[in-house]
Amino acid sequence: MPEAKSKAQQKAAGAALAAKRGETDKSELVGAAAEMHESMSEKELEEMASSSRDDLPDTV
Repeated sequence: MPEAKSKAQQKAAGAALAAKRGETDKSELVGAAAEMHESMSEKELEEMASSSRDDLPDTV
């Protein structure tokens, strides 16, 4: 299963997950979050968004 490789990727996954669940509007997504919303399942997004942030770099 996918794990976030950076804090930015984890944040994008969280935004995509919120849109997939209907908590935010899909039209608010931009960039990586919009792509993740279209290409990943809710389970994949949930796993990526819940990755530990402790050892992640800000960006890759």
